[in-house]
Amino acid sequence: MPGIGASPDKMLQGRLFAYDDAHRYRLGPNFALLPVNQPKGVKVKNYQRDGYMRFDGNEGDAPNYYPNSFSGPEPDIKAAEPEFTVSGKVARQPYTHPNNDFVQLGNLYRLMSDVDSEHLIWNIAPHLRNANKEIQLRQIQIFSKGDPEYGQRVAEALAHS
Repeated sequence: MPGIGASPDKMLQGRLFAYDDAHRYRLGPNFALLPVNQPKGVKVKNYQRDGYMRFDGNEGDAPNYYPNSFSGPEPDIKAAEPEFTVSGKVARQPYTHPNNDFVQLGNLYRLMSDVDSEHLIWNIAPHLRNANKEIQLRQIQIFSKGDPEYGQRVAEALAHS
């Protein structure tokens, strides 16, 4: 793995938190773009936008969300901190909060009257029609996760629009 990982030294562990915290407070969220703070040999690629300390084109019109269909940066699990023993194993872990991002989507759709859901479908389809096929399919999958009928109706409306 590139770089040097943290050690069990308690002072170093405290500094790992404090230094980044201080940088964000004093310089803003883009402190890693300041030339003196930039890592050597790699380009900082994230979805942080705007704010001061931008020394680049602010990523232009690239999307600022992940996942996307436009080759945006992706998490690199090989770049994780190596494990080390403190009083048990310590390592960065993937975020596993049990949120279900689609419950509210489905609940809202099911609360709509037939007229309202018809208006929703026929408002989405003409706008989604101009998107790439891959994006249309991904969006239909998202609607389907909220409610299968919702995704099916959008797919049918796309086929007829």
